[in-house]
Amino acid sequence: MKKVEIAIIGLGTIGAGLYRLIMKNGELIRNKSGINIVIKKAVDVNMDKKNELGIPDSVFSTSADEALDDKNIDIIVELIGGTTVARELILSGIERGKHIVTANKALLAQYKSEIISILVSKGLELGCEASVGGGIPIIKTLKEALVGNEIYKIVGILNGTSNFILTKMIKEGVSFPEALKTAQTLGFAEADPTLDVSGGDAKHKITILSSLAFNTEVDINKVYVEGIEEIESMDVGYAIELGFVLKLIAVAERVDDGIIVGVHPALVSEKNPLAAVNWEDNAIMVYSDFLGKSMYYGKGAGANPTSSAVVADIVDIALKIKSNYEYNPKVYSFFNNLKQLNFEKSEYRYYFRFNVFDRLGILSKISGILGNHNISIASVIQKEVEEKNEYVPLIMLTHRALEKNVRKAFREIVNLKEVKGKNTILRVIDD
Repeated sequence: MKKVEIAIIGLGTIGAGLYRLIMKNGELIRNKSGINIVIKKAVDVNMDKKNELGIPDSVFSTSADEALDDKNIDIIVELIGGTTVARELILSGIERGKHIVTANKALLAQYKSEIISILVSKGLELGCEASVGGGIPIIKTLKEALVGNEIYKIVGILNGTSNFILTKMIKEGVSFPEALKTAQTLGFAEADPTLDVSGGDAKHKITILSSLAFNTEVDINKVYVEGIEEIESMDVGYAIELGFVLKLIAVAERVDDGIIVGVHPALVSEKNPLAAVNWEDNAIMVYSDFLGKSMYYGKGAGANPTSSAVVADIVDIALKIKSNYEYNPKVYSFFNNLKQLNFEKSEYRYYFRFNVFDRLGILSKISGILGNHNISIASVIQKEVEEKNEYVPLIMLTHRALEKNVRKAFREIVNLKEVKGKNTILRVIDD
């Protein structure tokens, strides 16, 4: 039986979940993998964690250095989060010859190149399955199951909090503030939900996935981001009326000139499998040349799903280092040098809602502006009101158009004297 000794650093939600999983299912892991995972050190600054988890005195520590300096420890499992202390911890572990497992999406999205460079120079391994999609084995799928495929597109629901909020709005007709309050009460949203609802969390995840899928550097600062904070109930309702549901979507696509990566709310066709992904669940759809379209679905967060992914990484690394294997640095290399294009070069269908003065000629005027920017209208719905000469919602769906042209046209339209108040533009995914 091969033994691997690990240190868990950070005993928060995920770290505690990992400790419990290994204690409960250690024998199952040994029987399935032939690997005996031994927790040599469990580190946290909070002393209460020792009694809370029943950690022996010889295993618990408040000092990360105690784990880093232990020559018998093979793998450092970083679960403290953040991008400062965690980065220093990981780099220190690598310098001491430790393999690394982390669930830290923000850190990897910003510093993966730096970490990989030093890691490869030392001939070490990195496991990061838990950084994207919780327990969904999407990273392993991209690296191994689809190794024979050219991947050209990823479309995913990568944030459970936003998906819960939008599902609540869709199914119960409540407003964004009401749905957010429920999510916070149930523990699906933080007291400060900004990272989730602004699209920031999904941005970290799609940065990681797109770099792996396209084998190229992806600059997180060039990823387009638009959150769900401004989504209104009326647009949720109109979307349903048109045969769509609203989702926060992360997209990475390889095009002729390079790659385009972005996060934004979108109308997803009810016929698309992503439309049925509700509440806190995540799903990733991958488009590749030989397999075609495939979807990976499951719990995107939480102690148990994420711990499951961490254990998979530990076992995967253990099987390598405890056998006579040839180290392959190319696993971590970005052998493509694809240009990351501005999101304005993307193409979608679009949904518009304009608040227009109910008078003859306004539809013709708007259609003319769209036509001048090479935007073709697919359908129009104009809502009636009881009073004449009132402002009414005008809903439009377009055929595929260039984002740059759509933005220009939208600015012209909202500046018309017949258009006032809040107007909405959303992308459409009806694949």
